[in-house]
Amino acid sequence: MSEINLPAAAEPVDSIGLKALGVAAAIAVLLAAPFLASEYWINAIIVPFLILSLAGLGLNLLTGYAGQLSLGAGAFMMVGAYATFSLQLRVPDLPLPLALIVAGLIAGAVGLFFGIPSTRIKGFYLIVSTLAAQFFFEWLFLKFPWFYNGNSSATIALSRGLSFFGLDANGPHGRYYLTLGIVALLTLLSFNLIRGQTGRNWMAIRDMDTAAAVIGVPVFRAKLQAFAVSSFILGIAGALWAFAYLGSASVQSFGLTRSYQILFIIIIGGLGTIRGAYFGAAFVSLLPLALDWLFQHVFSGHVDAGLLQNIQKAIFGLLIIWFLIKEPEGLARLLGLRRAQGARRRLFPS
Repeated sequence: MSEINLPAAAEPVDSIGLKALGVAAAIAVLLAAPFLASEYWINAIIVPFLILSLAGLGLNLLTGYAGQLSLGAGAFMMVGAYATFSLQLRVPDLPLPLALIVAGLIAGAVGLFFGIPSTRIKGFYLIVSTLAAQFFFEWLFLKFPWFYNGNSSATIALSRGLSFFGLDANGPHGRYYLTLGIVALLTLLSFNLIRGQTGRNWMAIRDMDTAAAVIGVPVFRAKLQAFAVSSFILGIAGALWAFAYLGSASVQSFGLTRSYQILFIIIIGGLGTIRGAYFGAAFVSLLPLALDWLFQHVFSGHVDAGLLQNIQKAIFGLLIIWFLIKEPEGLARLLGLRRAQGARRRLFPS
C-alpha cells in the first residue's frame, strides 16, 4: 500500500516569543526616551505623565477594582509629599528611596484610617467621607509651620534635591529614570496583586459586597486593604509630583482640583484596568497641548489664555459625560485592548 502524504500543518506562531519581543522593544524605547526627546518634553510632558499614571493607578485600585468611591486622592498625595519632606529634613541619613517607601506607608496608614467609614457607608456618603480628608489635610499642613519648616512661602522642597546613594537625579534624565523606575515597579506589583486573591476579593466586593460576604470574602479587611494600598501608591505619586516634577510644592499643588483630575483620568482611561490609568493620563497630559496648538494655528494666538483653560474644562466635562453614557469602560475598551471574554476579564484583569 502506497503511503499517503499529508500536508504538514502550519506551525502556530510563538505568541510568547512575540510578547517577549514586544516587551523588549518597549523597554528599549523607554530607556532611550530621554535621548530621543527634548528637555522640554521630558520635564513638562513625560515626567508628569508618568506620575499622573501612577496616581491614576492608585485610585483605580480603590475605585475601579474595589468599587470604593473616593475624592481624596489629592489629600493622600499631599500626605506622601509632606512626609517625604519631613523625613529628608529631619532624618538626613535616610536615603531617598527609603524615604519614599516610609512616606508611602504613612499615606497608606492615613488612607486606612479614612477608609474605616467604608465598612458602614458607601456611594455618595463615602465620597463625602474621603472629601473630608482633602479639607482636613489642607488645613493641617497650612495651620502648623512645622510641616513646612517655617518657610515664609509655606512651600516644601528637598534641600539636597533628588540624590541618593551618591547618584544625582536632579537633571532631566535623572528625574525621568527615577520616576520611570518607581512607576514600573509599582505597576508590576499592582498587576500581580490584582491577579491574586486580594484582587479577586476586591472585584467581588465591587460587584456586590453582600454576596461577597456570603461566599466568604473578608469584606471589612479587603476594603481597608484597598484604601491602604491605594493611598500608599498615591503617597509616593504625590512625593514624585512635588519633587521630581514641580521641584517645590505647597498645599495648593494637591488641592481639590488635583483630586478631580485623578478621578477624570480613571474615568476617561477606563475603570478596572491598569492600562486605563496610562491612557487617561496620556489624554489629560496631551489634550491641553493639542488644544493649545489648534487654537494657536486656527486663531493665530488671539484666544485668551483664561478662555482656553475654560474651553479645556468644558471639553473634559463633555468627554466624561460621553464616556459615562456611551463607553463606561473608557479608552481601554474603546481602543479594543481589553480581553473580549467578560468572565476572563473578571478573573484576570488587564
